[in-house]
Amino acid sequence: MSKQEVRSFSREFKLRAVQRMEAGENVSALARELSVKRVMLYRWRDAWRLGGVEALRLKGRQGRSAGDGGGAGRGRQGQQPGRGPLADRPAAAQGRPAAAGPGFFQASLAAFRGVTPAERSAWRDGVFAKIQAMTRPQGEARQIERLCAVAGVARASYYRHWAASAPKAEESELRDLVQRLALAHRFYGYRRITELVRREGWWANRKRVARIMREDNLLCLRRPVFKPATTDARHAWFVWPNLARHLAPMDVNQLWVADITYVRLSEAFVFLAVILDAFSRKVVGWAMADHLKASLAIEALQMALASRTVVAGSLVHHSDRGVQYACGDYVARLEAAGVLPSMSRAGCPYDNAMAESFMKTLKAEEVDGRLYRDLNHASAEIGKFIDTIYNRQRLHSALDYLSPEEFETNPPKLWTAIPRPTATTTTVTI
Repeated sequence: MSKQEVRSFSREFKLRAVQRMEAGENVSALARELSVKRVMLYRWRDAWRLGGVEALRLKGRQGRSAGDGGGAGRGRQGQQPGRGPLADRPAAAQGRPAAAGPGFFQASLAAFRGVTPAERSAWRDGVFAKIQAMTRPQGEARQIERLCAVAGVARASYYRHWAASAPKAEESELRDLVQRLALAHRFYGYRRITELVRREGWWANRKRVARIMREDNLLCLRRPVFKPATTDARHAWFVWPNLARHLAPMDVNQLWVADITYVRLSEAFVFLAVILDAFSRKVVGWAMADHLKASLAIEALQMALASRTVVAGSLVHHSDRGVQYACGDYVARLEAAGVLPSMSRAGCPYDNAMAESFMKTLKAEEVDGRLYRDLNHASAEIGKFIDTIYNRQRLHSALDYLSPEEFETNPPKLWTAIPRPTATTTTVTI
């Protein structure tokens, strides 16, 4: 009966093989080139990840190595007890208890992977149970990815294992979270609800969130309502050129947009004038009154100028062609503050689309479905919405799902500034 041939590999040979695997080489091709089994390469890599170079122990006859080419030492004569093909197995595989400890490494990574499919499956189940115990219901995506990488298992296999072991629990947890968020944010669509779900640690895509909201009848339903006219462009005042058409603000107080809308009371209409900073979509000034006189727009402008530090000649104020913004009193207030007037083109609401978008948000999330008693009641409730919800809490898709105040506090890092206009370089021909 012939003796089984045993190959032994030097520690340097194993290290070079592991380094080539970590560099991204194909494992099957590497195994053929080195004439070793793939499972052996994976075992070397796992040992190296856990214990470094010292964990790449010699295997086979003591004192024999494969040298530079990884040559084999033949025969089993002189083999010492405790050496040989089973010597690479961790202590747990020898029937000895694994090292106990408070951390993740002692609890799961020290467990033996096993050779047979059943042993490997049992090992993976133990690792997945540890990862699930250390994370929230679905877990933070980056945290799970890091733990799976350390354990040497695929993140996708972890999610498949969890969905297969408790599919109804996972679906119920996500559905409960979507319902709570949709009820707390009644006018959020599935895109913003998806962003809030991800902030809670769940990695669900938009289609799944939209399906859950549709099945639970949580989708937003909006209908158009009667809209009284708020813009009167039939006047003799000068219409200023459109300076904001090609202006991309790179900082606060470079471009303000203004508009006026109506608010329905129980028996009448009142009007709201707002001014937004186009950089962050933050409302910097607003005012309400029961008339459409120029004093309404001037009151909102005064609030904006009082809340912001404006450098003369660096700020453009854009609005429609309404008489409230074109009249002499309003333009005189702008010129006194060093603000450059700008107005939309005739019949083109897209030039003031940002202000129009805010009005749509205000109507959908605050005004529609509400019944205000009088002007004071409407002013108090709308002011609360603007200051507390819109400026501080509401997520904006154009701001990478941040609120206006969050965006101003933490602007994009890679933000290229453009030269600001000055009073001496910017001229307007009348």
